[in-house]
Amino acid sequence: MDPGGTATTRLRLRNTGDVVDEYRFRPVGTLAPWTSVEPATLRLYPGTTGTVELTFSPPRTPDAAAGPHPYGVQITPTEHPEATTVPEGNVTVTPFTEIRAELVPPTVRGRFRGRPRLAVDNLGNTKMTASVSGSDNGSQLSYDIHPSNVQIEPGRAAFVKTVLKPRQITWFGASEDRPYTLGITRSGDPQLDVDGTYVQKSFLPGWLATLFGVLLALALTFVMLWITYAPKVRSLAQEKQVTVVASQLPELPEDTSSETAAPAGSGEAAEPDVPAEAEDSGGSGDSEATAECAVHEDDGRLYCSNTADATGYEDRSYDSAERGRLETDFSWFECWGHGEQTENGNDIWYWTKLDNGAWGNIASSDLSTEEDPVPGLDECS
Repeated sequence: MDPGGTATTRLRLRNTGDVVDEYRFRPVGTLAPWTSVEPATLRLYPGTTGTVELTFSPPRTPDAAAGPHPYGVQITPTEHPEATTVPEGNVTVTPFTEIRAELVPPTVRGRFRGRPRLAVDNLGNTKMTASVSGSDNGSQLSYDIHPSNVQIEPGRAAFVKTVLKPRQITWFGASEDRPYTLGITRSGDPQLDVDGTYVQKSFLPGWLATLFGVLLALALTFVMLWITYAPKVRSLAQEKQVTVVASQLPELPEDTSSETAAPAGSGEAAEPDVPAEAEDSGGSGDSEATAECAVHEDDGRLYCSNTADATGYEDRSYDSAERGRLETDFSWFECWGHGEQTENGNDIWYWTKLDNGAWGNIASSDLSTEEDPVPGLDECS
């Protein structure tokens, strides 16, 4: 029979005793929860025969495993309970397949890679073997899928780790959405596609390009203003130079005096050096970059701003013992895990080393994250 349907069979009983007896029926075996007997009791006179009907209704779930299932019906006489008997039979449940898959999270963000996970649930009643592959329009992404082949028992789930890498780096500009598809293929069944989106961020943030443009415009404006309104000191210096030199030179004939005075007035030493103004090197770029939550590639840790004097707990619960605090407002975090619901509505906690040297769990509400858990950070084992 097929799971989700029904099948019936009859059980015939004969009273071979010499008294009127009432018989009670109780299904036994693996199919007992899905077996009913109608009527539940039967009263027979000596030498007479009666019939009851057994109905099997296994659900369309992994609990109704494919294959043969022996069953039995315990028959207990009221007058002679020691004469209990159990006739047996067999029901073969046909196999069915059903797969459900989901990307966690469906949208990932990153400059160089994204790390979504594919959750595959086997809702059928037989073991499933399937392969996983990735694709997108234009082959803009490369895929590192592990494992690429999965075997899942009925009623169980498997997680497939995927690393998405853009084939070209975006240096400036706004983020770009790159849709992609992970396909689950098994023999004899059509491919199941799960769609996701990789949001590729530019290598340099947009605000930094804007800042460079503003600083360049200010520098050009400053140079133009300096050229236009710079103090004119050359003429005064030359006049002094000519006067001093002329007083020290001996008198010359009239026809040569003009030629002699000319070199004294044109000397390059007469022009004073103009000091250049110090260039402004300040800016908020470093502080904004420090405040951004990101997972570093070199050590795999999350670096993020946090609430100053945040409390670290022994377990992922506010009721557990306090292990210490984070006195600074910027820290690194090793991994994340599920626990008690935090003040921002989710159940994500982050594991880190506290300022007193002990390790503890910090609630996600104490971090300045855009989403929890932060994509790319490993889950605590």
